Amino acid sequence: MSEILLLVAVLFAGIVLGALFFGGLWWTIQKGLASTNPARCFMGSLLLRISITLAGFYFVMANDWKRLLACLTGFVIARLVMTRLTAMSIKKEAGHVP
Repeated sequence: MSEILLLVAVLFAGIVLGALFFGGLWWTIQKGLASTNPARCFMGSLLLRISITLAGFYFVMANDWKRLLACLTGFVIARLVMTRLTAMSIKKEAGHVP
């Protein structure tokens, strides 16, 4: 039973890592386009987001493929949720959603 709880916690950690990664990407796009030096903004954000995500995966995985798979599943779930949220936000800004 404790292994299942551990995998659920790792799944949640993957969701958090995905939310940080894709939320940071959304923030970077919003701020980077208005920046005076967008290349520096985008590259800095990319390096920071990848570093945090890889360190999080490494820490959570602990040399167990089941943990890696659970964390990756959470990451993909976060990607799907963030994609849906940003699409709704774009439609709302464009006036397509009441």
